[in-house]
Amino acid sequence: MASNPYPDSTLDPRGGDRDRPGQGPDEIVPGRSDEIEPGRTPDEISPDQGDFDRPDSSPMESPPQPDAPRDHLAIDPASEHFDEAVLKRGVGIRFKGAVRTNIEEYSISEGWVRVQAGKSLDRRGRPLTIKLSGPVEAWFEDLGEGAPVAKAN
Repeated sequence: MASNPYPDSTLDPRGGDRDRPGQGPDEIVPGRSDEIEPGRTPDEISPDQGDFDRPDSSPMESPPQPDAPRDHLAIDPASEHFDEAVLKRGVGIRFKGAVRTNIEEYSISEGWVRVQAGKSLDRRGRPLTIKLSGPVEAWFEDLGEGAPVAKAN
């Protein structure tokens, strides 16, 4: 480990402050929410105490799906907006009044879609995309005709 280039500084090279104990990156500060009282396990703490977030249903049950798709959705699994359960239901997209089937990602509130730019790929092998602006509407195809449509207000 390299020595501290500023020996007169009160800052610790590990990220903490030498003058204030409990401020380093790996030190436990009393009262932090991830700290458990001595002698208690996470199973002994009731959900109403707020120390641990526990789902109300078992992990095998999926939460009920709303009737309209969410505002932002992507088909790329690496994206933070990817949702496999929603995509399995089938999402229809209407962009500028035309039903489109080549949408890679969309945002209803921001009014844009991303479509693949031909057969071009980036250096990681993913398709190059173009962002197009305009009114976007989305609906679940599994609900059939008359399905609720999510669109910008």
